[in-house]
Amino acid sequence: MALSPRLELRQGQGLVITPQLQQAIKLLQLSNLELEAYVEAELERNPLLQRDERDHEPDAEGARPAEAAEEAADRIDEAGAAADLDARHDDVYADASPGDRATGDAGEGAQQAGGQLDWSRAGRGGSFDTDGEGLDAQMAREKTLAEHLHDQLAVAGLPETQRAIAAVLIDAVDEGGYLRCDLEETAERLGCALAAVETVLACLQGFEPTGVAARDVRECLALQLRERDRLDPAMAALLDNLDLLARRDMAALRRACGVDEDDLKDMIAELRGLTPRPGAAFGGEPAAPVIPDVFVREAPGGLWHVELNADTLPRLLVDQRYHARIAGGARSEADRTFVSECLADANWLMRSLDQRAKTILKVASEIVRQQDGFLAFGVEHLRPLNLKTVADAIGMHESTVSRVTSNKHLATPRGVFEMKFFFTAAIQSSVGGEALSAESVRHRIRGLIDAERAAEGVLSDDRIVEILKEAGVDIARRTVAKYREAMRIPSSVERRRILREAS
Repeated sequence: MALSPRLELRQGQGLVITPQLQQAIKLLQLSNLELEAYVEAELERNPLLQRDERDHEPDAEGARPAEAAEEAADRIDEAGAAADLDARHDDVYADASPGDRATGDAGEGAQQAGGQLDWSRAGRGGSFDTDGEGLDAQMAREKTLAEHLHDQLAVAGLPETQRAIAAVLIDAVDEGGYLRCDLEETAERLGCALAAVETVLACLQGFEPTGVAARDVRECLALQLRERDRLDPAMAALLDNLDLLARRDMAALRRACGVDEDDLKDMIAELRGLTPRPGAAFGGEPAAPVIPDVFVREAPGGLWHVELNADTLPRLLVDQRYHARIAGGARSEADRTFVSECLADANWLMRSLDQRAKTILKVASEIVRQQDGFLAFGVEHLRPLNLKTVADAIGMHESTVSRVTSNKHLATPRGVFEMKFFFTAAIQSSVGGEALSAESVRHRIRGLIDAERAAEGVLSDDRIVEILKEAGVDIARRTVAKYREAMRIPSSVERRRILREAS
């Protein structure tokens, strides 16, 4: 048969995801912080979206009644939206270029067309140069390590050139007090000699706290010992063999340092009195607390009450009054198209946020139902669970459950846990009973090791396997070793050395 180009017409079926549905699926896997940033961007882009602040300002201009919001939301097929959100991970995506509208130039035009500014995030008091931070907050805030070093640099009396080099090096010091830059690259970037950078570094290493601007742990400890006039050859040899100290190989340390056992113990005790992180005493950026997405509370009768955290749910409204005003004044076809697209996008975002909240609540409720033993009795009663089990129970695809459980947290009476925590592998029982979760087995292994005593002997991995099999857990020795290493527990040989030295 001759080969030649020709046109063919074929009919087939395929799932094509629209830009709006792509947005809805994307919202499922966003954390509450990421969702807040996304909603802020939509508020700037779409002039018809407005933050719902009726609790604070019931009669705010432009806020339409709740009944109008429900009527606008009902125009979208709820059943269809709920079904479409449950999309498989191997879906065929259509051309995604229309989805770029959320970050295109239309956002600036929409902000100008809307003529509304969102002042809900404005700070209270303060000044412009402190970015909303008042004087009381500035005085109460701890001084950072960089500020402390710059204060010392100001009174160090260095020449102008050396002060400039020192400022660059201080900016490269991390919160622990270590210098995180290459001196040769810094010298090349500043256009100066390497010796000049090393001279300035030696001056910085004389600042408080002692050990700051060190390039590694050995140099940090050496600076502190030098200040105490204790950096003798034996101590220097100990610093050169910190890896042996980490392995508790005392015999090799005695040979390397040339000291007896008593002197080595005194040197190690002196080393333990030093500070490996000299910058830890200073203030830094506070760690952001984990904000749970779902609250789980105990209800009467042994039941559990599951509810969404309302503080993490964005409250938005579609400004129908403003839409009617600008739609009636649209003169060109492009203006009318833009207004109609903004209205459709706003309505769809409202529906997507509502469906996201319902899906999270549905998945969280099923997780609580499956893991009620953990909530009531602790980690030893954590059941094996996978995505497919939850997906089959709530009638969704497991890829949807995977998206929902990403970066989401549950606040329970036993603490705040990521949703992924409740999905653990199954370990079969040796007596034919119910399978155990891997997390509960790890908890048992840690409990056995924590109960060790020097007089009773240290449990080897083989002995732990025997104890677990006697308790009905069928587990291999390599699995015990893997769990132990994942929990950062030393081997039986290292634990035996630690207990011997402690006694």
